[in-house]
Amino acid sequence: MELLRPLADAYFPAQTAAYTATSAETATWPPGAQGVMVWSTTPCYVSVGVNAQATASSTPIPAYTPVPIFLEPNIGAPWRVSAVRVADNGSIYCKPINIR
Repeated sequence: MELLRPLADAYFPAQTAAYTATSAETATWPPGAQGVMVWSTTPCYVSVGVNAQATASSTPIPAYTPVPIFLEPNIGAPWRVSAVRVADNGSIYCKPINIR
C-alpha cells in the first residue's frame, strides 16, 4: 500500500457536506492536488472535479471506509466533491492528498 500525503490545511482544508436525495457539494479547492481522500457516514455516490455533481450513476462508496480518488491531472480550475445518498441521508468528509 502506498502512503498518501495530506496537503497543507491552509490551502487544502478538510471539508464536509451533508447529502440527501439531492446532491450536496463541498466548497471548492484550488488546483494542485493529485487526489482526495473521501469517506462517508452512509453508502453514497460521489463525483470529483470541476463543477462535480453526483448522481446515481456516479462512483459508489461504502460507509466509514476512506477511499482515495484520483483527480484528473492539470485541472486548472477550482474543484469540489459532490455526494448523493444511496438510501439514507449522511455526510461526506474529504481531504485533498498527493500520492508522494
